[in-house]
Amino acid sequence: MSMKEWAKKEVELACKHENPDRKEGEFDYGCACYESALKAFNSLCDDEHSGFSIKMTQAILNRLIDMQPLTPIEDTDDTWNKCPRIEDGPEIYQCKRTPSLFKYAYDDGTVKYHDNDLSYCVDINNPDVTYSSGLVSKIVEEMYPITMPYMPGKPTKVYCEDFLVDKKNGGFDTVGVFYALKTENGEQQKIEINRFFRAPEGNEKPDWVEISKEEYYERKEKRIHANN
Repeated sequence: MSMKEWAKKEVELACKHENPDRKEGEFDYGCACYESALKAFNSLCDDEHSGFSIKMTQAILNRLIDMQPLTPIEDTDDTWNKCPRIEDGPEIYQCKRTPSLFKYAYDDGTVKYHDNDLSYCVDINNPDVTYSSGLVSKIVEEMYPITMPYMPGKPTKVYCEDFLVDKKNGGFDTVGVFYALKTENGEQQKIEINRFFRAPEGNEKPDWVEISKEEYYERKEKRIHANN
């Protein structure tokens, strides 16, 4: 049995499992995805890939599907689209090749980069819950500042916890940032962070205030539970 015949049989079995009562010619979303994958597989077979080259092609295809560039991004004029400037703020540019990447050019000549997809948060108490956080994004970019040339990769997963101590602060006012899982060269590394923050109080600047681990757990003892 050839690879194409084997793949066709597997897709037929998968479609039957997906929708046992599917009638000939009837559209089914799940089956359509299987059949689309079969078309891509057959195309690779027709190109006579070896085991090594088909894996290389798979890696390229995965990056295209994830809308990630195939070569490093360079800081050249044709890489950016200029965004409207906020009063008294830096010049802001958005990357044409990776729309999540932004460049900030300050009047003193400083240039910084920010990628919205560089990291995301995972609730350490419920790993199925993920979300974004400006505070955590800033911490990750301090640890791993973006430089040029830049090759985006898998986002870093940062395991966090938040809770509320004072009702006047809304949904939460205390944040723990415990550790990150970062993928490099196909291997995942665990990086300890262990930084803790509270909402500003009184006349403090409207920004998160870093606190000690001891203060964090003291606040946690006073936290307001959802059913309170």
